Amino acid sequence: MNNDYTDKNDETEFLDSLDDNSKTKNVDHIKNSSDKDEYESVCYICRRPESKVGKMIRIPNNICICSDCMQKTFDTINNNGTPYMDMMTFPPNMMNLSNLQNDIPKSQKLKKKKPKEENVGEESVLDIKKIPSPHIIKGQLDEFVVGQEYAKKVISVAVYNHYKRVASNTMDDIEIEKSNMLMIGPTGSGKTFLVKTLAKLLNVPLAITDATSLTEAGYIGDDVESVVSKLLAAADNDVEKAERGIIFIDEIDKIAKKKNTNNRDVSGESVQQGMLKLLEGSEIEVPVGASSKNAMVPTTTVNTRNILFICGGAFPEIENIIKTRLNKQSSIGFSADLKDKYDNDPNILQKVTVEDLREFGMIPEFIGRLPIIYSLEGLTKEMLVKVLKEPKNAILKQYKKLLLLDEVQLEFDDGALEAIAEKALEKKTGARALRAIIEEFMLDIMYEIPKDDNIGRVVITREYIEKKGGPMIELRGITTKTVIPMLESND
Repeated sequence: MNNDYTDKNDETEFLDSLDDNSKTKNVDHIKNSSDKDEYESVCYICRRPESKVGKMIRIPNNICICSDCMQKTFDTINNNGTPYMDMMTFPPNMMNLSNLQNDIPKSQKLKKKKPKEENVGEESVLDIKKIPSPHIIKGQLDEFVVGQEYAKKVISVAVYNHYKRVASNTMDDIEIEKSNMLMIGPTGSGKTFLVKTLAKLLNVPLAITDATSLTEAGYIGDDVESVVSKLLAAADNDVEKAERGIIFIDEIDKIAKKKNTNNRDVSGESVQQGMLKLLEGSEIEVPVGASSKNAMVPTTTVNTRNILFICGGAFPEIENIIKTRLNKQSSIGFSADLKDKYDNDPNILQKVTVEDLREFGMIPEFIGRLPIIYSLEGLTKEMLVKVLKEPKNAILKQYKKLLLLDEVQLEFDDGALEAIAEKALEKKTGARALRAIIEEFMLDIMYEIPKDDNIGRVVITREYIEKKGGPMIELRGITTKTVIPMLESND
């Protein structure tokens, strides 16, 4: 029987004529052949992809071996004097090639690179005319992020210029440098949320990683190249797509140079040194589907020239460094600045300079590769109230939607919103505290509401937030407004 079926109708008739076992095997073969067209083949022995070692030697059960490994196998056989036929006559139970099938997980398979002529006219190629302008990017960010006007303006312009650079490649032989960014802001000010929203709007792959897990190569922890491996995984192992993505490295202040230590600084200055080539742009070997290189993980080459790096950190106690520098500039006399002038300045971080970052522990070469440095404002009570109700995905809107599924209307009066914001300021964790506070007082409401079908409206008051009273409800079918206390305080 001829098994070479190219027509789909013939293929269907052929599969129908087989028994169940044969049909399953042929369906798997068709699936494997489609995967083969999309992903690169990987050598079973050395785990190198086809783009690095050239054409593979295929043996039964979809196992691929590169020519180098095959030659080494033959050399070993010849050197040991083992006859080739003896090598091929294994006992049946010693090796079962069917067990080796699909041994390489899909997370470690690379997508094939398309020829350049195939990429012409595709959506994957950036069109400089389709890149949204800065005011459009900022307008979209305004729908999700409250405040931080300066930070949103800076990041919109930087991203716009970066992707213009990627799309144009060159401009009259003038090479445009990368616009990597360093954002400084207190915890809970919205650094990570800003980058997540930006990547979602631009529809580009995004990798968010933590600098605290990075160590020098050879020590316990993640290698520096692991940040690019995460971006490659976010791009579905498509190298070309990953090379146009965004990498956000959070907690970058944790790799500052350690002071007054006699031990080797494997997670500080050495990590900064290792990241220099990533930030500037170079071709690096990265493991596929793993955080560190080893013999059983395939590697590929990724060019970081067009990858936008955004670093963020809270930089605790850098305010003291800024105040010390500013106080040194004060003069003596009646018109001199007071020593405590900047002690209560809420926007002290906006006065940060490169010298302050060097004093904090960041090496000059690292700072030089992050040309755009800006800070985020600390959230005030007014900003926290806006965070609660204005964004598209605001926390209060989420709870209103949850109760609306029970056909109950949820409302918050202005005093309740201010009380929530005041409690959040006391915790000193920024917007992150809002969710925890709301979860605490909404627990009893979410538990009691489904008990009574007559409840139509719930109003959260300041007294309930401060545990001095209960929320108020309005029953269904009552034309006059009747407000009834529902729950007493837990105290």
